[in-house]
Amino acid sequence: MSNHDWSKFTVRINVRARRSDLYDAWTTKAGMEYWFLRKCEFVDAKGYILDEEETIRTGCTYSFYWHGYADEVVEKGEILEANGQDRLVFRFGKAGICTVRILMAGDEQIVEIEQSEIPTDEHSQFQYYVGCKTGWTFYLTNLKSLFEGGIDLRNRDVNLQDMLNS
Repeated sequence: MSNHDWSKFTVRINVRARRSDLYDAWTTKAGMEYWFLRKCEFVDAKGYILDEEETIRTGCTYSFYWHGYADEVVEKGEILEANGQDRLVFRFGKAGICTVRILMAGDEQIVEIEQSEIPTDEHSQFQYYVGCKTGWTFYLTNLKSLFEGGIDLRNRDVNLQDMLNS
């Protein structure tokens, strides 16, 4: 695997849902907490905390808190692009840049996330490439599960550690 590109990966899943609903799932506090996070906070460039249904814009910052982890485990970053329809780009801490695209294929939407600019040292290969790819695989599966069947697969118990679903 010496030729493997550890600096980026892409994960994709088909979801039977409206494009606007999928976009909102990534770009509103309520949307992110529905399928991904225990708690999410978006703040605009002027320091205003966005309401639950308010859509993020380029220049907003975020704080992400996961189920299964205490509040001390928080990811902070910046929204680099939000086009209002089908594309979102954000800096994901030290783990690189995430680009979310919502694409049409037949009668289904494809939700795609590409994580790029991942550092390529050995620690980052494990922590960010393997760890994030595993995480995004689960969370995109949860997104599909909730939108298509209403079942939330996330671990909500902080006492259960090292779980795939938190």
